[in-house]
Amino acid sequence: MIPPERRAAAASAPQPRIGYWVGRLERALRRRLAAAVGRSGLTVAQFTALSVLQGRGPLSNAQLARRSLVSPQAMNEIIKALGRRHLVMRRADPLHGRIVLMSLTPKGARLLRRCDRAVQRAEEGMLGPLSAAERARFHALLRECAVRLEGHGARA
Repeated sequence: MIPPERRAAAASAPQPRIGYWVGRLERALRRRLAAAVGRSGLTVAQFTALSVLQGRGPLSNAQLARRSLVSPQAMNEIIKALGRRHLVMRRADPLHGRIVLMSLTPKGARLLRRCDRAVQRAEEGMLGPLSAAERARFHALLRECAVRLEGHGARA
């Protein structure tokens, strides 16, 4: 049993900042995602790029980098690795001859479906105790916070 004076001290101790919990969550989730997609030979950055291409493709390197939260230089390396595995294909943009567009190959789409199931299980481990309404609210709150910090929402 915890003595009352220790309980009172713990209750009055300063709580970690929200940024601490966001960082801790990001690191824990990244480890889980790395393990989930690593079984298919992908990195989290490669999985993210494939996911973005599925949802938004075809995209240029710069567009894909921005949406995948990496630099264009890093995206060049990611695309090279995915291209060697025939998971993405490149083609010239019909409107801008100097721009190359990336899209998923059928093999890339199949691998992404397999990884999506593994990622869903990892996310379920994080969200497990939350109700559907709580999950929807949590998602909306995370999105709102990100949009505000990125400068697209209201400023403080």
